[in-house]
Amino acid sequence: MPAQTRGIEAAVPERVGQLAGRRRRRERPWGFGGTVHRRRNVVERCFHRLKQWRGLALRYERQPGRHLAALSLDGTLIWPQA
Repeated sequence: MPAQTRGIEAAVPERVGQLAGRRRRRERPWGFGGTVHRRRNVVERCFHRLKQWRGLALRYERQPGRHLAALSLDGTLIWPQA
């Protein structure tokens, strides 16, 4: 079952070629939500910044408590830059 019939909103805009194909086939284009895309982009950028910290990206800290502490520290240091 396509996502459109399930009521799922698109978060990423369609490519130009896809839109042209939909016009050719006389299909309705996806409803693109700009605010959803902006929020998703913020979250993806945050994860990218956190992955720049080598200890988090490579999971050097195997214990959950230490990993959470490193994540909290990194998030605290990233916060003023946002």
